[in-house]
Amino acid sequence: MAKNQTKPVNAKILKADRDALAAIKKMTGYQPADPNSPYTLVKLTAAEQAADDAADAHAQAKAAHKTARDGDVAGQWALHNAALGARQQVVALFGDDSEQAASVGLTKKSERAKPTRAATTTTAAAKKAA
Repeated sequence: MAKNQTKPVNAKILKADRDALAAIKKMTGYQPADPNSPYTLVKLTAAEQAADDAADAHAQAKAAHKTARDGDVAGQWALHNAALGARQQVVALFGDDSEQAASVGLTKKSERAKPTRAATTTTAAAKKAA
């Protein structure tokens, strides 16, 4: 038995297990000594079916998760676009230098940084002169 049964089984190992089960199904005379053993053909087949059902349920849950996530993302973008449009409306109604524009998170036009020229260093100026 595996030590850590919380991690998924490696795909190669799982394929080998399924191949072994297929081989056992083809055997004539396979019967464990204990009829109540968990390794009887009926119980092995039931375990295989349970694994297949769980894999199907997992795949459906992943698809549902993706669909729900897509809906969530679409909702987020709808909200974001609505907020951008509302900010544009505030600027159109009150101007880009208004307190209302600042209250919706925009920078007032009068508070924006003025463009400045990059200062030349004295060593760069001295090299050009020389």
